[in-house]
Amino acid sequence: MELYLDSADLKEIENAFQLGFLAGLTTTPTFMHREGVTDLDAMIVKLSKIVPVLQIEALGDTAEDILKDAERQLALGLDPTKTVFKIPVSLEGVRACKMLRDRGMMVNVHLVYTIQQAYMALCAGASYICVLAGRMQDQGYDAIKLIGECVEMVNFYGSDSKVMFSSVRNAEHVRNAIDLGCHTITVPWKIMKTLTENNFTAIGTQQFVEHTRLITVSVGEAINGINPIVSADTILADAIVKMTEYGFGCVTVVNPDGSVKGVFTDGDLRRKLSNEGRDVLSKTVGEFEYKMPVSIEADALLDAAAALFKKTSVDTILVTDGGKPIGMLDIQDLK
Repeated sequence: MELYLDSADLKEIENAFQLGFLAGLTTTPTFMHREGVTDLDAMIVKLSKIVPVLQIEALGDTAEDILKDAERQLALGLDPTKTVFKIPVSLEGVRACKMLRDRGMMVNVHLVYTIQQAYMALCAGASYICVLAGRMQDQGYDAIKLIGECVEMVNFYGSDSKVMFSSVRNAEHVRNAIDLGCHTITVPWKIMKTLTENNFTAIGTQQFVEHTRLITVSVGEAINGINPIVSADTILADAIVKMTEYGFGCVTVVNPDGSVKGVFTDGDLRRKLSNEGRDVLSKTVGEFEYKMPVSIEADALLDAAAALFKKTSVDTILVTDGGKPIGMLDIQDLK
């Protein structure tokens, strides 16, 4: 099924065609007016230089008028092999379709609302037979049934005409077109952008990213460069200030020789204030007893750190290089 963009917004068009696989662009005078276009011909020429195939209106009261309008637009410099003229279905419209097709031009007979209209377009040799699903549904008609009948008719008679599903309002319409075996669909950019989205895909992708990171990135590469260290003779009140400055819930306490004495956490602070009161703030952090901190060497992979987090149920691990503290790894750093 060919995929067209339905738009007149230059920014949208430029973004969409970066995909590299869109068949072309459908646009309308209504879109042009909505985007504030004042020089229709200049805009058409500009678009023709951007997209592989451009589908534009050819209008007139009679078939001859429609033919003249198409020829006038080609004279602007459009490539007839890359231009499709859209003609609203009518008796004069299908006559104009035959005249244009006899001259080797491509035609989209659109605003089709009945199978009889589609049949007349097919007989006239229309390159595209375009049903406006959203507009039909707005008026209470079964657009999906009609489009399916059009596809069956074209396929049954072995016609070269392509049924185009247009006036797409949501992603479900795209699914409908696929289910019906439509030959072509034209989709607004805001809907096209959602067609690759799925929550399970997003979750799976994130898992792949996280697991790749775990087995390729070292602990030393993952830490943020902040090394929350205080010496053992630091007053607790000053250590608390340091904790705030570092933005960590803990600081590493080191001995004069640089070896690790322990890790003082915000949990330790709450317990000591509860047990000893505010007087504890005047003590040095070296006066407290510490358990051996949970630590990991910088050259270990994050996968080893993840296992350590799970085993110890801590949120922060001391990172060392040759036994010397160089930073802290938070459990959030695994992501």
